[in-house]
Amino acid sequence: MHRPLSQLPGLRTPGASAPGPWLGANFWSRAGGPRMWREFDPGLVRRELAVLAEHGLRYTRSFFLWPEFMPEPDRVDEELCARFAAFLDLHTETGLSTTPTLVVGHMSGENRDPAWRDGRDLYQDVWMVARQAWFAGEMARRFAGHPAVAGWVLTNEMPLYGGEGAREHIASWAQLLIDGLRAGGATQPVTIGDGAWGLEVSGHDNGFRLADAARLCDFIGPHCYPMGDDQVRQHYAAAWVCELAGSFGRPVLLEEFGVTSDFVSEENAAHFHRQVLHNSLLAGSSGWGVWNNTDFDGLEHQDPYRHHAFELHFGLTDAQGTPKPRLLELARFAEVLERVGFAGLRRTPAETALVVTSYLDTQYPFTDVKDGPFAFDTLRQAYVGTRLADLPVGIARESAGIEPGAKLYLVPSTKQLLSPTWYRLAELAEGGATVYVSYTGGTHLNQRGPWYANINSLFGVRHKLRYGLIEPVPEDGPVFTFTQPFGSFAAGAQVRFPAGTGGGRGMLPVEAVDAEVVAVDGEGRPALLLRRVGTGAVVLCTYPIEQLAASTPEVNPDPTREIYDALARIAGVERPVVVEDRYVAADVLTHTDGSSWAWLVSQADHELTVKPVLGKGLRLGEAVTPDTAVDAQGTVTLGPFGVAVVRLEREEG
Repeated sequence: MHRPLSQLPGLRTPGASAPGPWLGANFWSRAGGPRMWREFDPGLVRRELAVLAEHGLRYTRSFFLWPEFMPEPDRVDEELCARFAAFLDLHTETGLSTTPTLVVGHMSGENRDPAWRDGRDLYQDVWMVARQAWFAGEMARRFAGHPAVAGWVLTNEMPLYGGEGAREHIASWAQLLIDGLRAGGATQPVTIGDGAWGLEVSGHDNGFRLADAARLCDFIGPHCYPMGDDQVRQHYAAAWVCELAGSFGRPVLLEEFGVTSDFVSEENAAHFHRQVLHNSLLAGSSGWGVWNNTDFDGLEHQDPYRHHAFELHFGLTDAQGTPKPRLLELARFAEVLERVGFAGLRRTPAETALVVTSYLDTQYPFTDVKDGPFAFDTLRQAYVGTRLADLPVGIARESAGIEPGAKLYLVPSTKQLLSPTWYRLAELAEGGATVYVSYTGGTHLNQRGPWYANINSLFGVRHKLRYGLIEPVPEDGPVFTFTQPFGSFAAGAQVRFPAGTGGGRGMLPVEAVDAEVVAVDGEGRPALLLRRVGTGAVVLCTYPIEQLAASTPEVNPDPTREIYDALARIAGVERPVVVEDRYVAADVLTHTDGSSWAWLVSQADHELTVKPVLGKGLRLGEAVTPDTAVDAQGTVTLGPFGVAVVRLEREEG
């Protein structure tokens, strides 16, 4: 199964000998912050840009604060435009490019309107849409020909400014703004700037659809600021969003991510940036924009910082321009991308498919709005499990059809699939695949239970559910005892899963008909069953182990990792690099020149030494990450939350 790493066109920074990756920062000068165009200090801005360039960054995302740049419905502020032109020239001088953001009404916890908006709807009022499109065209006519302009962003987090809306209205609004931009002469890549927060990613419909963005735009730009209760899920949150966004066939630029020093220590901020950068690269992102370039001490009396104090300290540098540890992480990442030849990297084809229910991205009649966000949470936890099991995994959206080609299909804690999809999974098993399904009845009372079209025949069981009731999960969590060897599990082996929290914590009571009982729970009931069908198999887990883990704080690495490892062995999935330590995830990127690079990512808060198990004929070569030690025995030492990138070489003979 193909795993997209659809790369943005190489970023041609002024003065550079060759195109490079989109690695940069969202930019406000520390002289003024969002008021920088009124308090423009060219000397300071040049120094701010230079420190970014010195650390390997190649672009900024810049912002036309709409109320200031368009003070009247048919006039732009020429003085501010002249300052923006100087800003572009400073990019050329320092070897950077920029992506101007057009309709900026929201910024850092505050909305600001042009005085003339007068409450008009930004999506449906034809006059207001025309004014926005006109502004886009005017900015393109002035700046599209400048060599420092690498791309365009229509807005900044528009759902927070314009609000939610009907899909057809928002898609039409975006189309008209892009038409205005193109009519003004802009040929560079464009994206919306909505944050990719809509239905296909979050399960919540705000009207901004990735399917529409993929049709209209050149790339998709997620914004990701996760709040959570599990360290590993935090480190993979942006990667998971990039996986979902990348399933629409457009390049993904992680347009915004970052942390404020008020919430995170500098050491932990560096760990977070390292993890997000490498994990999102492995998830298919081909660009990164950190929020933001600098701290803003001295602006505490200025809105939005007066009422959002934590927004003062998201910087890669402090308010004196001194690099913070997170900027050093970006510099190291830039060095790794250069050494591995980023432009030629491709992901390892996946033999494992993570099935994403269409109830995440499609609204069906008389279903509950909680179903989509629930699917997002459980699928994210399953994704973490695949990463820690060293499984290259592809996204299989039910709404696009479940295609053949994978050896292993994972359907984790899924309450709902369309009726034909259940039969499709049976066909895939008949054809030789292993299909894994873990049960859940959902978390709410709206038709709680399995929406499976063929529950007994698919799994070779007879279910024993009682109407309207659940069979509760043990208060201390289920324990599986294996009754026969299964992958890496020996007969008699036991594994305990978390109990989880919240509603719907029920298991599926069954008796086997023509399935083998692989494991039983503490009461001797079937917990894991395998039904051989055709040349493949169907595996049923009667407990919602991904749901239980997803609702448990600080649970990872979760035992689901070991289940996925066993399933990979049963299905014959090839993994080029495997690390037995449950805290280390392994993956491989391959270059078009034939070279391959192993990524080892640690989720441990202490140093680890591991010996990767390599595919036949492979050995570890040189490491390209700083301070990575690879000894003659093939062991690798990783620092706390460390990342090692090591070349894979073919053994002679």
